[in-house]
Amino acid sequence: MIDAPALARLGLPAAEGGAASATQLLGALVAVIVATKLLGALAQRVGQPAVLGELVAGILLGGSALGLLDPSSPVIHALAELGVLVLLFEIGLHTSVRSLASVGGSAATVAVVGVALPFALGMLVARALGLPTVPALVASASLTATSVGISARVLGEIGLLEQPEGRVVLGAAVLDDIIGLIILSVVSTTVAGSALSGWGIARTAGVAIGFVVLAVAVGGTIAPPVFRFVAKVQEEGVLGPVALAFGLLTALFAAAAGSAPIVGAFAAGLVLHATPQREKIEVAVTNLGHFLVPIFFASVGASVDLAALASRDSLLLGAALVAVGVAGKVAAGYAPLGFRGDRLLVGVAMVPRGEVGLIFARMGLASGAIHGAEFGAIMIMVLVTTFVTPPALARIARAPARRAPSLGGQPGDGGIDDLVAGARRTPPASPGITPE
Repeated sequence: MIDAPALARLGLPAAEGGAASATQLLGALVAVIVATKLLGALAQRVGQPAVLGELVAGILLGGSALGLLDPSSPVIHALAELGVLVLLFEIGLHTSVRSLASVGGSAATVAVVGVALPFALGMLVARALGLPTVPALVASASLTATSVGISARVLGEIGLLEQPEGRVVLGAAVLDDIIGLIILSVVSTTVAGSALSGWGIARTAGVAIGFVVLAVAVGGTIAPPVFRFVAKVQEEGVLGPVALAFGLLTALFAAAAGSAPIVGAFAAGLVLHATPQREKIEVAVTNLGHFLVPIFFASVGASVDLAALASRDSLLLGAALVAVGVAGKVAAGYAPLGFRGDRLLVGVAMVPRGEVGLIFARMGLASGAIHGAEFGAIMIMVLVTTFVTPPALARIARAPARRAPSLGGQPGDGGIDDLVAGARRTPPASPGITPE
């Protein structure tokens, strides 16, 4: 958490016998909250997502700089893990199952190609640079999922969220988050020690998909009457905690079924998206996320060894991951043959990795599957892909008119227009990284 010299600099007593104390925890949390909020706001002021400021805050507070935050502390680690669950729970809350099933062939094609191509290219360059199979798998998996919050934020700011390109990007980003969660389950199982095989991957993917389908089917039956009853309890502060308990319970069931807990948290959000109480639940979960999610991002930043980040191995692997990560997503924008909009804009909008790539990196580091050099390389990739997207999209948007016929259906048919309309009502950003 905080070491003795750092406590001395803050004027706080060290814990007796080296044991973690409440004083140490308070000092760490104060440092994290203040630093992430200030630097997150500063990042937004200069046109970047708040998550970048939170990452920088973690780097400054970590052992490479001030030594105020130890991400290996059991308490900080537990809070960070809760932050990940809250993050995925809220992403699920912003996602309509009906819209996911109706976003159209263009979005689905961009999503699938945008996952498969970067993953394959990542494995190719990682193995070519001498990484063993499991570290190469983690590095490649970190390239798969686009940050839906960052993409939606940037497209909204330049006025393209409601254009055909924006609709395809939003649908594809949500879909490849789903695929990314499945890949994360596969990678989690592999780094835990299970042998990597075609059957093992199929089984893990099947469990993840099956759990989401079962959770949505069963939860969609159970949740509405439960939350109607809870909503009748005229007691302030009941609905949010009950919803959070539902999310954590579903995450627990996912872990018991052999899948990743974050898959369960995401599935719980999908279930509650359809409930009339969703808006009130979102408020409660977002408020909690403003505290917990920045702890996750700060702990990720604190895990960065600046010396390792600047090492030749990190820079070389990081540059390779950036190159294939950008190329794979841009190529995905050209994949849907029937799409008549600006394919380059679609591809560039899919580039930022943001929070999903960080989840992969943190999981790999915590499990011992990757070490300082590989973690630093993934951090370089996440930071670069997130930094370059806003100015690149703004430049493309200033090109001559690119208007194309709408790809959506009529309002209320569950198509992409409804997904975009939902995004206008409630931006699909996640707690602690809003607005993205």
